[in-house]
Amino acid sequence: MERPDFFTLKNGEKAKLPFTEKEYNQRVNKLRTSMEKNNFENPKQEIEWLLCDLLNYKRVDLYVNFEEIVSPSKLKLLREWIKKRLKRMPLQYITGNTEFYGKKFFLNKDVLIPRPETERLVEISLECIKQTNNPKVLEVGTGSGCISISLALERKDAQILSIDISENALKKAKENVEYHKTKNVSLSKVDILNDLPEGKYDMLISNPPYISYDEMQTIMVDVKDFEPELALTDFKDGLQFYARLSDIGPLLIKKNGWMLLEVGINDHSKKVVNLFQSKGFKDIDLLTDYNNNKRVLRVKI
Repeated sequence: MERPDFFTLKNGEKAKLPFTEKEYNQRVNKLRTSMEKNNFENPKQEIEWLLCDLLNYKRVDLYVNFEEIVSPSKLKLLREWIKKRLKRMPLQYITGNTEFYGKKFFLNKDVLIPRPETERLVEISLECIKQTNNPKVLEVGTGSGCISISLALERKDAQILSIDISENALKKAKENVEYHKTKNVSLSKVDILNDLPEGKYDMLISNPPYISYDEMQTIMVDVKDFEPELALTDFKDGLQFYARLSDIGPLLIKKNGWMLLEVGINDHSKKVVNLFQSKGFKDIDLLTDYNNNKRVLRVKI
């Protein structure tokens, strides 16, 4: 007797019988071919990213557990995800989450996708407040809240105010705050270009919009068409937020406190340094990220 292709689960859903490693590879290769035809650089890696999220696996589990049952509903969802990716929607928006500083964060198109290099901003900030008890921290432009929450998890004694101009971004940050149970993070809607939050802080940290309007016309479709413009560009020269922060920094940060800002690559970092020097700041450093690019501006007040 031939074995059936499907059997019925307890909930009534039909499920695919365990497939072999060869069959698994055939499935992945078929989807990969479709992505290769659309000029994706790492289609197999991207498909495995989606599969890992779909099945709640680590990458190695895809090969170790290839005999696991995969339901038709999940296979259908994977095909839907691939269709979205073929339209260049970022993987993180497709799955609705990503990893940052070793932790899971929920995302949608109202917030910027955290980049691995921004983890360096967290590392440097933790070093800056290492000797400060009960530090007060201000994050400008919190987005998903990943920076503030990562700090809060590492420094339980810190009191962190995370501000953003976008109400929708703050809703997503609130979801992440609640998920990680970081009661030492507060959220507030503030337009930093026109208003100031109350209080004085030991550190101000920010990954502000730094792509210029002209550069926005040339960036990759995955970013331009899906990530929020408010989090990417100042619609001018990419320096507007740095100019504002250089003006208000001394008003918001305690003496001997710190300002830590992510900056763009190439000449953008030099322009930011020149801007701060023109405002009279003396204690300025440009620190490298994991790719040895100078991406973090550290200013002592």
